[in-house]
Amino acid sequence: MELHLHSHRYSHRTPDWAAAAVAGFIACAFFSAVEMLTVLLMTGQSPWVPPRMVAAIVLGQGILPPPATFDVTIVAVALVVHAMIGVVLGLILGAIVAPFRLDSDVFTVSIAGGAFGLLVYVFNFYVMTQFFPWFVESRNWMMVAGHMVFGAFAGYMYWVLAQIEDREAAPGA
Repeated sequence: MELHLHSHRYSHRTPDWAAAAVAGFIACAFFSAVEMLTVLLMTGQSPWVPPRMVAAIVLGQGILPPPATFDVTIVAVALVVHAMIGVVLGLILGAIVAPFRLDSDVFTVSIAGGAFGLLVYVFNFYVMTQFFPWFVESRNWMMVAGHMVFGAFAGYMYWVLAQIEDREAAPGA
């Protein structure tokens, strides 16, 4: 086994933008589903609370619970908002991991993604709450863990998707 000293130094390496965008999208969809299930199982609240909170970014505070019921328009808006955020975060993660070669193996990219998810949590729940104060009530360990899992999964998905595209682009593959 060869030791690669300085293998994570900055180099001018372009991220796989398509893989990054898709990874962010997939990880955000996964995060949204897990968040709704976690809210239901861990707090006993309606699983429709998180989508209402996200949709309120666009639709305003008037849609916040109560009631915490299903509404197709609110869920659709929440899905679009989360998808856009996921794509943007995937692109940012790709822009971080590629130049530092943090995507060289699945373990490293997942750890980097988890750390990125923690930074996203801090930004979302301590900076963005200045504009969207209803998210303050969601500052808890479940959201910290969820954001770290989101980041780790986004990193993992980036690694998988970039690897697939590299194999398809390789001559003789």
